[in-house]
Amino acid sequence: MPDLFDTAVSSSAPAASRPLADRLRPAALSEVIGQDKLLAPDGPLGAMLASGSLSSLILWGPPGVGKTTIARLLADASDLTFVQISAIFTGVPDLRKVFDTAKLRRSQGGGTLLFVDEIHRFNKAQQDGFLPHMEDGTIVLVGATTENPSFELNAALLSRAQVLVLERLTPAHLERLAQRAEKELARALPLRPEAREAILEMADGDGRALLNLIEQVAAWKVDKPLSTEALGQRLMRRAAKYDKSGDEHYNLTSALHKSVRGSDPDAALYWFARMLEGGEDPRFLARRITRMAVEDIGLADPQAQTICLHAWEVYERLGSPEGELALAEALAYLALAPKSNAVYAAYKAARASARKTGSEPPPKHILNAPTGLMKDQGYGAGYAYDHDAEDGFSGQNYFPEGMKRPVFYQPVERGFERELKKRIEWFAKLRNKRQS
Repeated sequence: MPDLFDTAVSSSAPAASRPLADRLRPAALSEVIGQDKLLAPDGPLGAMLASGSLSSLILWGPPGVGKTTIARLLADASDLTFVQISAIFTGVPDLRKVFDTAKLRRSQGGGTLLFVDEIHRFNKAQQDGFLPHMEDGTIVLVGATTENPSFELNAALLSRAQVLVLERLTPAHLERLAQRAEKELARALPLRPEAREAILEMADGDGRALLNLIEQVAAWKVDKPLSTEALGQRLMRRAAKYDKSGDEHYNLTSALHKSVRGSDPDAALYWFARMLEGGEDPRFLARRITRMAVEDIGLADPQAQTICLHAWEVYERLGSPEGELALAEALAYLALAPKSNAVYAAYKAARASARKTGSEPPPKHILNAPTGLMKDQGYGAGYAYDHDAEDGFSGQNYFPEGMKRPVFYQPVERGFERELKKRIEWFAKLRNKRQS
């Protein structure tokens, strides 16, 4: 019975019976495609191997970019026994067995590279269980995760391991992989050039997915190379990678928001479409779009908020997919609207000032005096009724007595805030005139 903790396919299995992805597994780090920044002589892993000192690592990257392969080859290059477990299927008793075996191996002069797939699925206590064995050298931990380690892994574990980011495979990388597959299969794929590009797109940066697609195509018996249309009829397009509660959700939300802030409606609509295609709730997008109007357009275009709220209401009335067009229209409007975060900045500055002076009372002249006692205390004394003042502006002080007058709101020279800036400057002149 094979070892529970080592999932390597037996080398004695006939090559033809093994999946193509396994047959093409690189035999050396130099054969790994797409991760040159890490594996180059002056890259993090290249430098570690050259120095003969491999530290514990967290490999963070999307599926199918070589995390497992790199871990296995690092063990070979460092003369360590490769042990693989998955956080999905491994419990505390299994971990104890792994650590005990690693201790025995160490007492006999050997070392262990423990590869933990989906390491972010271990809870805090399980993650803490690795620490003493990392510190005393029982194991070199190499964890793999598709989620942001900053959010998913304990600070104690991260402090003892170096996080390395693996990149999504580009079309050029996938083409190299396809050529290797054709060499292994000893025949070219029966695809027209445009269909070949289409299958690379279907893989969506995932090398393992590409090899699975190629394996399907290579098994077909066809008389002539297939067109893109014929390929699409035989293969289902792979769903885009999108986790509505994970790192990809936050990445695409950030891309959407920054595209609007950067006044690029095309990019904004692209990321909006990507999120919808991934299954995002349009109500989340409606809320986020409205937030953009408040945060990034503000009073430079006071209509923006109203347009977003109306689009949200239209979506609620029409539902999908028609209602999503209203959200797209609001999004395009925001991208092309004049931008200002002046009120947002003023609000944050006012909150900070309020925290510092939170106990200061208002000046007495702007307090109501409904009782005689309050009048005796000076409440309301000297209050100037602005409607009776010249220009409808008294210029009185409305901040706590003794507090230096701050300036929070500074409108920009864009959109409607140009007019607001003129008003602020006019009132400032009147205030100086009244107080002089």
